[in-house]
Amino acid sequence: MNLRYLLPRLARRFLPEQIVRFLLLRNMIIKAGIETNDPLAAVGRYVDVLQQRGRSLPGQRVMVFGYGGRFDIGLGLLKAGASHVVLCDKFAPPDEEHNRLAFAGEEKYFVVEKQGLRPRPEWMTLLQEDIRDEAVCSALEPFDLVISSSVYEHVDDVEGVTRSLARVTKPGGLHIHYVDLRDHYFKYPFEMLRFSAKTWYTWLNPSSNHNRYRIWNYRAAFESSFKDVEIKVLARDEESFRKLQPHICPEFLSGNIEDDSVTLILVIASN
Repeated sequence: MNLRYLLPRLARRFLPEQIVRFLLLRNMIIKAGIETNDPLAAVGRYVDVLQQRGRSLPGQRVMVFGYGGRFDIGLGLLKAGASHVVLCDKFAPPDEEHNRLAFAGEEKYFVVEKQGLRPRPEWMTLLQEDIRDEAVCSALEPFDLVISSSVYEHVDDVEGVTRSLARVTKPGGLHIHYVDLRDHYFKYPFEMLRFSAKTWYTWLNPSSNHNRYRIWNYRAAFESSFKDVEIKVLARDEESFRKLQPHICPEFLSGNIEDDSVTLILVIASN
């Protein structure tokens, strides 16, 4: 067994969540995603996808699914023309220190309240609830656009969440989701696929959860909730996959190396 993989994975599994979040937000050991590290680039990626489909961001009501606690992505979307942004994250509370230091001067969009800096409700809404909750879905005004980046691989109930997100999307609305299929100990992109479900979820699954879904799992989940689904493969790593292939559990093998070795995808869906 690969101890250089197992020992850090065990540590990550049982590390207290407060420490994990501290390290993540500061890019120490645990690497944060593009929406934390470079929110302007993240907004630019979404704008590019919209333009490729003859759409634009101005006037759109947008949900950021899994925003991570920092308001940067929401403000970036607003300044790019979005009419209203809902920052949805059940697990990440606002990063109070960062948000206060970064946006205290943005009085048009933020106000200082007792609990910290908060978005003005006419521009941005925080939603720290489970999107699958019936009452939550019913209370939401539908969205023109739902987006996420490196979030879906951490979702526990992919099918249920996708159904709920589809439900709160306007007819003709668009979903854009960047999904990272690699083991997030990136040095070993497929190592997590060698373990049984019992071993993974008992000993190795990080506190942020990694569902280990493959491209065909995401395709099925989105096609069950949307009429039009396009999945673009952004990256593969056939060399790494072939090296580990004899040790990978059967449920993670489709028999098609082009699917099996996928590491990054872009999901675009609409009804």
